[in-house]
Amino acid sequence: MSTKPEANLIRSLEEVLDLERAALVHGDLDRLHHMTPEKEKLIGAINDLQVHDSEDLIRLHKKVERNQALLNSAADGIRAVASRMAEMRRVRQEFSTYGADGQRSGFTVRSHAKLEKRA
Repeated sequence: MSTKPEANLIRSLEEVLDLERAALVHGDLDRLHHMTPEKEKLIGAINDLQVHDSEDLIRLHKKVERNQALLNSAADGIRAVASRMAEMRRVRQEFSTYGADGQRSGFTVRSHAKLEKRA
């Protein structure tokens, strides 16, 4: 059975973890940044209580793991977007082709190239 201070801390951390999950699901990364200090403070306070065996803590642990998986997925998505954007920049700046020998040749594309139409 949880003591009153422990129960309040656990309930508060659960609320933060649920809000964190909602922010992750909705892609609200700015809101995540603002939740971090409160989450760290609550985790530190729970650690100070030195409670190791509790169904409440097991439930919290599952929520933390769930959120960590979402955070990892969000980070993977951000890395994929950054990689795709870098590739798009490269494509705009260079035209690549392959020769008969299979070697790649790159040609720099002029900035603001214009297509001239002739009658």
